[in-house]
Amino acid sequence: MVTFAKRRFFVYWLLAVFVFLIFQLPPVRYFFFNFVGRWVYIFLYSLCLSFTLTPLVRQIAVRLNILDHPADRKVHEKATPLLGGLAIFLAFTASLLSNMIINRQMGVILVTGSILAVVSLIDDWKGLTAKFKLMVQLVMCLVLMASGTVLDFFPIHTWWGQILNHLMTAVWIIGIINAMNFLDGMDGLATGLGIIISGYLCIIAFQTAQPNLGWIAIAMLGSCLGFLPYNFRKKKPALIFLGDMGSIFLGYVLAALAVVGDWSERDPVVSFAAPVLIFGVLIYDMIFITIERVATGKVRSVKEWIDYVGKDHIHHRMFYLLGDKRKAVMLILLLSLTLGVTAITLRNARTIDSILLVMQAASITIIFSILDHVGRKRIREMAIDKDRFND
Repeated sequence: MVTFAKRRFFVYWLLAVFVFLIFQLPPVRYFFFNFVGRWVYIFLYSLCLSFTLTPLVRQIAVRLNILDHPADRKVHEKATPLLGGLAIFLAFTASLLSNMIINRQMGVILVTGSILAVVSLIDDWKGLTAKFKLMVQLVMCLVLMASGTVLDFFPIHTWWGQILNHLMTAVWIIGIINAMNFLDGMDGLATGLGIIISGYLCIIAFQTAQPNLGWIAIAMLGSCLGFLPYNFRKKKPALIFLGDMGSIFLGYVLAALAVVGDWSERDPVVSFAAPVLIFGVLIYDMIFITIERVATGKVRSVKEWIDYVGKDHIHHRMFYLLGDKRKAVMLILLLSLTLGVTAITLRNARTIDSILLVMQAASITIIFSILDHVGRKRIREMAIDKDRFND
């Protein structure tokens, strides 16, 4: 059975290699661009390349001993290769460069994202301090804003509006980066969220006639889907993890695309609510753990917040509630899918419908918060039992 499964997977890998090589032929490119669509071409290109590269980068990680070892704050039980993010990074970058869809704005995003990816790769390999990594994120965010990629929720013709817009942009991008990194704690979770968010960005881009944004989003979608079979396996542990390189690069690019995208020309409420809903799970977890850690005295300063690591994120709480990692991941992904549907529907809704949709999303979040509270309570009970056992 094992041999058959390996052979079948190898056949899939060879098929992906064959399709990728076929896509290099000019007639094939011409056929897709003129009769099928560039969207499909970029998607299949990035999907096949990511699926092809992942086993190779896994072998590199094993050779270089870039492994994630089990620890008290982690849920996996054996050392697992990192560097999965390298496959996603290469597939995503190659699909953009080969299709010549990088404008100046996207060029800055790709360069700054590449710097973050390299720094995160060093962190996966040798280890870096949380303070240094946050400083690099801040610098890359400043470079991005200096290039003109800034939110415009506040009046852009006033000094205070520009300050608030820049501040909100920095908080958004750095917050999403670290939220994605925090949620890379169970097989398939961060990758699955990346797929869902990328997919909704594609839909928004299609609805608003922003093809360049859509091509970039679908390149990320294909890259993540090609990696997923190695990271989220039925009844088996992951063969490879994203690592900080993957989660940080993924979070940064998606956060930057949300800033670049034009969410609604006529309704500022939709412009605010739609991305918040699509990135809702990431925002929810970041806000929840920050409030909980401060309220319980686990962190008392910004430095302590940066350095703190623990098993109190949404996937940990859902795991303790459901008792199954796969179910916990699927529940969180289902929440993300549901909130995203609300965001898509919200775009063309009437005022009364918009209010009802926001109320629906709020109700879903409240229900999930109740479940979350039960999971958090079980974590505390287990911690108390552990302390009693140690005493």
